[in-house]
Amino acid sequence: QVQLVESGGGLVQPGGSLRLSCAASGMIFSIYNMAWYRQAPGKQRELVAAITSGGSTNYADSVKGRFTISRDNTKNTVYLQMNSLKPEDTAVYYCNAEEIIWGQGTQVTVSS
Repeated sequence: QVQLVESGGGLVQPGGSLRLSCAASGMIFSIYNMAWYRQAPGKQRELVAAITSGGSTNYADSVKGRFTISRDNTKNTVYLQMNSLKPEDTAVYYCNAEEIIWGQGTQVTVSS
């Protein structure tokens, strides 16, 4: 059974940092392109960052220079390091594999 499980969300003050993790199981993780999406209340789900099986990355303009996506194929895990967080980063963050497999999401709230 293919499964993606996110963790690491929570409440953080503006300017703070969080690291999200997504653990994959039931799949050959290393060959999958992975991504993080987010969905804020009343808004469409949007791509935040992506990393290919070869390690190439791309980011939404709104998070460039603040967020970093990485992967550890030995741990079947993809990460999203989020720095200099802003209130507008508040959303449910979802892990994704090949645009077809989704995790359950983890809430990130940026507020003072």
